[in-house]
Amino acid sequence: MSAIGRPGPEEAAAYYHNYIQQVPGDDPVAVLAAQLPEFDRFAAAISEDWSRHRYAPGKWSMREVLAHVTDTERVMAFRAFWFARGLSPDLPSFDQDAAVAAAGSDQIAWAEHAGEFRRVRAASLDLFRHLPQEAWGRRGVASGNPVSVRALAFIVAGHYAHHLRLLRERYL
Repeated sequence: MSAIGRPGPEEAAAYYHNYIQQVPGDDPVAVLAAQLPEFDRFAAAISEDWSRHRYAPGKWSMREVLAHVTDTERVMAFRAFWFARGLSPDLPSFDQDAAVAAAGSDQIAWAEHAGEFRRVRAASLDLFRHLPQEAWGRRGVASGNPVSVRALAFIVAGHYAHHLRLLRERYL
């Protein structure tokens, strides 16, 4: 695979660039792969009891945050698949708060959440590793905003990095 390159400002809504900027270099697939050992070390250090911790009333527990990261990766990878294959129509928005509320994440063991994240990440890596070069620049509309396949790969990596940083800063 040749260089993927960084997405330009027109390849995603402005708020997604906060995630894109957290990804170093121009190969999001390498970053996604490198995040797995980091995640394993992080997840192994969290006890089942501590994974229910909330840093403030009304905030998500660590389990809910990880479920959110996993769900968001699923959504972004699906969007990447959809647009990479040239499919239409436009895709709807993803209501993260409704998804977290409906997931029942605090009833699922931390170890199960960690395993689920690893499996979803493995599937994302398979998708991104097998895209033809021309698919990276394909675009579609999700949540009413144009987005490229390339930007979606960066968003997945940056969203993970963002939430891992917040977990370390606010929960530990």
